[in-house]
Amino acid sequence: MRNYEVEAAWHYHNGTKHPNGMLLGRFHTYHPSQRPTPYKIYKNAPQIILPIEKNSLGVSTLDAISANLDIRDALVPDLQILSRILYFSAGITKKIKFQGLGEVDFRAASCTGALYHIEIYVVCSDIEGLDAGVYHFDPKNMKLNVIRQGDYRKNILDSTANESFTKHAPVMLVFTDVFARNSVKYQSREYRHAFWDSGTILANTLAITTAHKISSKIITGFVDLQIGQLLGIDMNQEAPLVVLPIGFTDKEIPDSPDLSDLNLDAISSEYEIEYPEINAMHDSSCLLNNTEVEAWRHEMTREEKNHTQLIQLEKKINSLESIENTIIKRGSTRKFSLDVITFGQLSTILSCATSGINADFVKNQTLSDLYIIANAVEGLDSGSYYYTREKNSLELLRKGNFRHTSGNLGLNQDLPYDSSVTIFFMTNLKKILEQFGNRGYRVAQLDSAIAGGKAYLASYALGLGATGLTFYDDAVSSFFSPHAADKETMFLIAIGKKEKSLKLHQD
Repeated sequence: MRNYEVEAAWHYHNGTKHPNGMLLGRFHTYHPSQRPTPYKIYKNAPQIILPIEKNSLGVSTLDAISANLDIRDALVPDLQILSRILYFSAGITKKIKFQGLGEVDFRAASCTGALYHIEIYVVCSDIEGLDAGVYHFDPKNMKLNVIRQGDYRKNILDSTANESFTKHAPVMLVFTDVFARNSVKYQSREYRHAFWDSGTILANTLAITTAHKISSKIITGFVDLQIGQLLGIDMNQEAPLVVLPIGFTDKEIPDSPDLSDLNLDAISSEYEIEYPEINAMHDSSCLLNNTEVEAWRHEMTREEKNHTQLIQLEKKINSLESIENTIIKRGSTRKFSLDVITFGQLSTILSCATSGINADFVKNQTLSDLYIIANAVEGLDSGSYYYTREKNSLELLRKGNFRHTSGNLGLNQDLPYDSSVTIFFMTNLKKILEQFGNRGYRVAQLDSAIAGGKAYLASYALGLGATGLTFYDDAVSSFFSPHAADKETMFLIAIGKKEKSLKLHQD
């Protein structure tokens, strides 16, 4: 199986490391005027208007992002609920004017460079208000583009080798990545961002489905080509990343209609930039048939080391702010004050971030290891720490003022220097690749990004600011060694109090 020739993943990972990855052009430049249209446009597809209802259900953000539902009641979302799930996942929540760029739309979840290269498709049975079909979500106009009419869920079920949760889902969301829309700025490193940005969206999606008491499961194991053919996408330009079945029904999924050729005129991006390294990494991690999917699928568990100098975290803070309000006000902080945050706030964020997910590669936990630089936390010495989830404690690695180090590790930016805390989501990539092959690279990035997305939401629910950042890969591992000697960095988030005099930039 090509998937288990993991030299491909290591070649891509090492080649896209900052500062001198061999797959990155050192003299590449990008100007905001080059920003591509952040929407996929179907010129001739029929459209269905989505109802917009933003009122709160009364479920707190912290409860929504911490719960893991395993519901087996017959819960089928209607069009109203589906619309809310799509809006609070990837809908437009703000419009901000910028000199030289005009008015820019910002979305419910953060995205690298505000380039919004993740698309969402809906594959569903007949639900109240919507006929069975395959649809594309148009966030600009809050509409669904009709791709196919009829119940095609069996195609997805077959592609997942009859995954058990998928058998009972009345609605399935498919997240895809438009390569060129992000690589125009980030070059070959785009494929990392595919999972960072789908992961932060998924953090929202999981929270809002939980608020509706609708269960879901993240599916990363499927026959890629089958999904691509169903959606009618050119997989050299746009690729499926994740399938998210939502809801539960006892009704058996019927056979799908035959797949006909699509005559849809669609534009994914004005740019046709090719980075062969992105396609090579994606192709090397594809599963080619149901036998490969079935053999690939198994859950992984984390192993904890022995720990010394443990500092017990406080109980979670009780915040009543609703998940809807948090998502609408969320934006990537562009300036932190140097003020302290409380130990209780940090404790709550760590607990929420590591509450775990229900996925085909892990059950109600996260594969990520959280390493922390504490710059300004009331009641906690400045220094570096490791979070041990099993004991809900911090292990002190080194005491000291590491603000300058924090800024340096975060690509020499002011944000990680000014923030109260920087959290590095790291993983034993060697072990994950041994178990999952090249597709494990997708899993590792996605798992950390979802945990980071949860930390994002928890921070804003607690009145703080947060922003995701990139990093100097090997320097992070070196700083946290020997404890992190076998770890690779997947995601970084900086958290602190917002500078009140400055507005937020959404992403």
